[in-house]
Amino acid sequence: MTLIKSISGIRGTIGGAAGDNLTPLDLVRFVSAYCRFIKEREPQKRKKVVLGRDARMSGPMAASIVEGTLVGCGVDVVNIGLATTPTTEMAVTGLGADGGIILTASHNPKQWNALKLLGADGQFLDAKEGAVVLEYALAEEFEYAQVDELGHVERRSYDKEHIDAVLALDDVDVDAVSKAGLKVVVDAVNSVGGVVIPELLERMGVEVVRLNCTPDGRFAHNPEPLPANLTEISEAVVKEGADMGIVVDPDVDRLAFVSEDGSMFGEEYTLVAVADYILSRRKGATVSNLSSSRALADVTASYGCDYTASAVGEVNVVAQMKRTGAVIGGEGNGGVIYPELHYGRDALVGVALFLTHYVRKGMSMTKLRASYPQYVISKNKIELSEGVDVDAILDALKEKYASERVTDIDGVKIDFADGWVHLRKSNTEPIIRIYSEAHTAERADELSEQVKAVVDKL
Repeated sequence: MTLIKSISGIRGTIGGAAGDNLTPLDLVRFVSAYCRFIKEREPQKRKKVVLGRDARMSGPMAASIVEGTLVGCGVDVVNIGLATTPTTEMAVTGLGADGGIILTASHNPKQWNALKLLGADGQFLDAKEGAVVLEYALAEEFEYAQVDELGHVERRSYDKEHIDAVLALDDVDVDAVSKAGLKVVVDAVNSVGGVVIPELLERMGVEVVRLNCTPDGRFAHNPEPLPANLTEISEAVVKEGADMGIVVDPDVDRLAFVSEDGSMFGEEYTLVAVADYILSRRKGATVSNLSSSRALADVTASYGCDYTASAVGEVNVVAQMKRTGAVIGGEGNGGVIYPELHYGRDALVGVALFLTHYVRKGMSMTKLRASYPQYVISKNKIELSEGVDVDAILDALKEKYASERVTDIDGVKIDFADGWVHLRKSNTEPIIRIYSEAHTAERADELSEQVKAVVDKL
């Protein structure tokens, strides 16, 4: 399949013919373009880039090519090896680098990999900046360094600094969590989360049962943390008599919990619970994307605060958080963004804040979940065929549902009185995502099927 280029990175499958997948040539081309981009900012300054990767099997190959290309462009490299996406983001600013590259395809299966590009602020390049990199890659007008100007490589970890920063936050109560004597099962899908999440928990005094925590990239199940993929940890939580289960995706920017009875706490409710905790300590705005649960808006309103929705994508959520001065935000896929630490989805800070909230509430996971507004999200998709005009489909839907409240800043979201449906072209896969939400699963599915039936007739 062709490469997918978006605000979520340059993503593709490994192997196959050049031009159809993410090849070594692609890695050289896009990294060279990125080097040209960062060099044009303060051109007299020697540049430094942080490089991190998740544990997928193509990671060592890709990292060696990326590191060599950076060196060839005259850029110094701080290679932090196996590292989460948020760890790499924090390392950029913590080490005073000019940018960062993360090698991860996030929740995609093992055959995928991607380049995720960061600016000097440790945040993803925005759409305008990304377009410049893509333009440079297409032009292939690169200048490489003379032998005396080649980049230098430093190898180190940044895990400790990240964990230290999380545990030092005022809103994280390590003593309270430690005294609670918690037992937690961790499923890190055999990626880098299997290293950092247990270490974080053990430093908080939590007993850890490791499940799929060997960082060899041999994913034990589909790496997207959805209920259908989490039967193993669900059974393990009950068998171990654990207080909860914690699930992260391969690059550890998404976080999901399993309740003590093996039921799903709900990926959407990760952010809801953390926001409840933060808002209980100080008032402020919240932000999530258009595909996230109404529960966050409800909880925010209960504190007399303002909620707004952004377009899908971390870059868009962060921009909206900055505009509104949000105290907490993120995405309903389990992505928590806590500005007191940094502007990036971060499962480590999500875990620490959630556990503090959990022990202070003093109730079981099932009771905590039942205390929040009850919604159910149905997540579906339409596979795209070659030549399909997605924009025409979305325009037709806007006309069809003009009598409802329609938002079109990112695809089309139709708000009904008792639920909503959001359709948008994915940034990471050749599909149209259809998310719907209502107070019951039956109604959420009904709304989704209703809109899909309209699409099928177009």
